[in-house]
Amino acid sequence: MTDLRYPVGKFTYEGPPTPEQRQELLDHIEQMPSRLRAAIEGLSEQQLDTPYRPEGWTVRQVIHHVPDSHLNAYIRFKLALTEEEPTIKPYAEDRWAELADTKSTPIEVSLSMLDSLHDRWVRLLRALQPQDWKRTFRHPELGAVSLEKNLALYAWHGRHHVAHITSLRERNGW
Repeated sequence: MTDLRYPVGKFTYEGPPTPEQRQELLDHIEQMPSRLRAAIEGLSEQQLDTPYRPEGWTVRQVIHHVPDSHLNAYIRFKLALTEEEPTIKPYAEDRWAELADTKSTPIEVSLSMLDSLHDRWVRLLRALQPQDWKRTFRHPELGAVSLEKNLALYAWHGRHHVAHITSLRERNGW
């Protein structure tokens, strides 16, 4: 049986991407907002409030989580580009997913936020020079993280959450 937590598999990093692989990762980040919109198209309020797996987040929580997470990633990129190995602050994403704004905000607010965020983020990423990708930030639990590894992580992250929704739709015949 497939692990419903990781419909595209767990994140793995094979080392620095080639220029072609980097372009593919950038394309994934650029296309993520439209892929998320396509994944939820036509879902009812009841379907949005369905967990993507037993004891997992609802589709609505996933939709609100993605811009929360990607905004943190965007800020981490900017910190790493403007400071020498800044230490970033992790956040309790499971707790964020339970806050009132996640439960009460219309999903279009987060989808629009994601569209705008990714527009800015991709403009920043596409302007980076080869040496910029080697810059790092320090994660208190993971140690030094290069921007090229963070790029790969967030390209995976977008695919991961879109697949939570599309695999739920497949299983439920939606």
